[in-house]
Amino acid sequence: MPEHYDVAIIGAGMSGLAAGIRLAYFGKRVCLFERHNAPGGLNSFYSIDGRRYDVGLHAMTNFVPPTVKGTPLGRILRQLRIEREELDLCPQFGSRVAFPGRDLRFTNDPAVLEAEVAREFPHQVDGYRALIAAIKAYDDNRLDPPKESARAFIAAHISDPVLTDMLLCPIMFYGSAQEHDMELLQFVIMAKSIFLEGFARPLEGVRRIIRVLLDRYRAAGGERRMKCGVQRIVPTADGRVDRLILDDGSEVTADHVLSSVGLPETRLLCGEAPGPAIEENTGRLGFVETISVHKTSPSVWGWVDDTIVFFNDSDRFSYEATRERVDLRSGIVCLPNNFAFGEGRALAEGFVRITCLADPDYWFGAAEPEYQAEKHRWFAEIERSARRFMPAPTVEPAESRVAVDMFTPRTVGRFTGHLRGAIYGAPVKQRSGRTALANLYLCGTDQGYLGIVGALLSGITMANLHILQPGR
Repeated sequence: MPEHYDVAIIGAGMSGLAAGIRLAYFGKRVCLFERHNAPGGLNSFYSIDGRRYDVGLHAMTNFVPPTVKGTPLGRILRQLRIEREELDLCPQFGSRVAFPGRDLRFTNDPAVLEAEVAREFPHQVDGYRALIAAIKAYDDNRLDPPKESARAFIAAHISDPVLTDMLLCPIMFYGSAQEHDMELLQFVIMAKSIFLEGFARPLEGVRRIIRVLLDRYRAAGGERRMKCGVQRIVPTADGRVDRLILDDGSEVTADHVLSSVGLPETRLLCGEAPGPAIEENTGRLGFVETISVHKTSPSVWGWVDDTIVFFNDSDRFSYEATRERVDLRSGIVCLPNNFAFGEGRALAEGFVRITCLADPDYWFGAAEPEYQAEKHRWFAEIERSARRFMPAPTVEPAESRVAVDMFTPRTVGRFTGHLRGAIYGAPVKQRSGRTALANLYLCGTDQGYLGIVGALLSGITMANLHILQPGR
């Protein structure tokens, strides 16, 4: 007889781990099935030559001081029974949105961005204040919101297109699977998480978060099967999951199944044939990221105040699928050293991470020799492009470089299974988490909550809604 579980979870990413912890706390027999040998999914880490690199994590959003109640971070800590100190969250120094001739700085204090808008766009500051009030008033807990445009929502308060683009730039780069615009709900969630709450990270990076989650999951009695993915979800004639067929050919059954691998990917697992119905809701946005490791911190070169810089070199911001191998017009520079880690605490080496939009079709289709050569070429181009938006260094960063790496949409596809390497998944989310099968539910990116905090919240919410509190 196949092994039977109360709940089988496909994927050991952040949402799967959070759902597993929550369910195990309430006595459910839970098993996580993960195709790879490391948990974390889109937010994990890997080693090359003994040096560890973070994947995904630039910063955790939704950071607030311990005295602030009623926020997503507080809800997650409470429901997963994690003490805040365990995550060792250290706030950012401050970040910037850099456009031609314009800079908007923001920190974890919302008043800083308001003052920056007043400085750069004095005739728009009243509209900006009205926009923030509307964001605060919007109910972002609904699982069936109307489809509304973020740009239209902003336009009701702000008339300057450059300010609109500058506000959308970090929000889109950190969470939009949709080109040019965003669904209003997604915009509100991300605006709150970035502009009204803020950025932080542990000194150890994502490893610290994963370790805490795994400790909770193991202590609660959850099971894990690593290097053991789900090959197929077999449905019954009456529209339920009958069983899961694993990569090794063995089978398991479960009363409920949670899938964190994405909506189109889950439909394929259920036996749906590839075609237009799958393709039309497969993400089209791909990214490349360069990682440089240095002997010294970026502060030595004069890159002191910036934690993350969102840059754009054009009159308008174009967030869209590109046919260029890499779109150098815009991107993100992340300096992981520039967080307030505390007295006597610092990263052992200096890091610079640069992210840009890229063409998934090219990076998936290139033959291996060309692929490696183009990675090398574009690494240099990406660094040159991003340097335009950083202070002139007092020391040349290249002279202190000791290691580099780069990932592409092909890398993302290989390690996450996301079609076309789409980090932010399907453009149209399934907020309810429901699928065509009555006991199969989505959690994670395609349920609709993004980032580490969003993924954790998604796993908790779907576990509560569909398994622990069904019918509510």
